[in-house]
Amino acid sequence: MFRLNVDRLRDIASTHGDENPHAIARRTGVSISSAYRIVSGEAQPDLISALRIAEAYDLDIRTLMDRVKDEDDEPVEAAA
Repeated sequence: MFRLNVDRLRDIASTHGDENPHAIARRTGVSISSAYRIVSGEAQPDLISALRIAEAYDLDIRTLMDRVKDEDDEPVEAAA
């Protein structure tokens, strides 16, 4: 499972002069309400929003994402 690294997004946005979710929304085309939820950590962006964010800041999307352990990541044992 992957999660947006919010601290990394804030740092990158800040280097572009985007100090708040409203500025991030303006630059990326993500809705203002979504930007606020994403930056506060209340929500994860959908794929389209994550791609918009990465493209707006000229990044590979993997720069913004961290792989996190999830119980669904465990391999399923084959039946004998």
